[in-house]
Amino acid sequence: MKKNETDARVVSIAERARGLRLVSVKVSEGMRMGSFRSCFRGQGIEFDGVREYERGDDVRSIDRNVTARSGRPFVRMYREERELTVFLVVDDSRSMRAGSGDSPRRNTALEAAALLAFAAERNASPVGSVVFDSAPGKSFPPRAGRDRVLAILSDLEHRESRAGGTALAGALAGAARVLGSRALVIVISDFRSTGYETALGILSRKHDVVACRIVSPVDLSLPDVGYAAFKDPETGERESFPTASPAFRARWEREGREAIHHWERACLRRGVAPFVLSTEDDAGVELARFFSARGERALWSPARDEVAR
Repeated sequence: MKKNETDARVVSIAERARGLRLVSVKVSEGMRMGSFRSCFRGQGIEFDGVREYERGDDVRSIDRNVTARSGRPFVRMYREERELTVFLVVDDSRSMRAGSGDSPRRNTALEAAALLAFAAERNASPVGSVVFDSAPGKSFPPRAGRDRVLAILSDLEHRESRAGGTALAGALAGAARVLGSRALVIVISDFRSTGYETALGILSRKHDVVACRIVSPVDLSLPDVGYAAFKDPETGERESFPTASPAFRARWEREGREAIHHWERACLRRGVAPFVLSTEDDAGVELARFFSARGERALWSPARDEVAR
């Protein structure tokens, strides 16, 4: 790529960034409050090593395994998690390029990813990403700084769509391999895929995972346009549906809502926080509201209730 073309792309990203940085302030504040770690992990601290027992130490902190091996009492030490690593898993499959009118799901996903990346930058948090379509794309290991944010957004905005298919499971498995210490992993996708649930559950065992489902109005409501032809963006298959039929439109809406409900329950069973973001929503407002959620929304209590069942 020629230098002037590269510069033009960076300028384009930077121009959009100025407005997005302002909007991302509330999102960063929500992240910094640590609502996920405090609700899901409990103490918000992680293991940092051991040292020999000293008089006055809490006997409950004694590490029995190390003590047994050494023959001397050792206690476990913990440190507060001041640094929150953020990792984005972003869907760029062909179904993300579809949607209602001039608002494809991809546009909302890109805006959400930008807001989250800038929020991480504002908090001086390392941020990384992997983008996928029919296969996982380039992976950016977490790093702090504006250059990393712009590199991630440039890769997402300017990549070309490949053959149909959604390699969500592969992208989740790749994220698990890339990430060492615990991170906040945000999966941005329409989740029009199968076979990813196991990989999602494995990822959530070590990391705090948010599943952000991008939906379009057409997912839940069809206009009356007579007998209309629809095309599957992933397979290219075409089929016509009687949108003039009230019964058909009612069934479409019911099945769409049931699909989202089943997806939310599947996420909660795996300790993943589900979040639905419409292409009609203000992404900044909704993300800020989501990350700022505290006890009154009981963010993780549904998961505990789900497990209890």
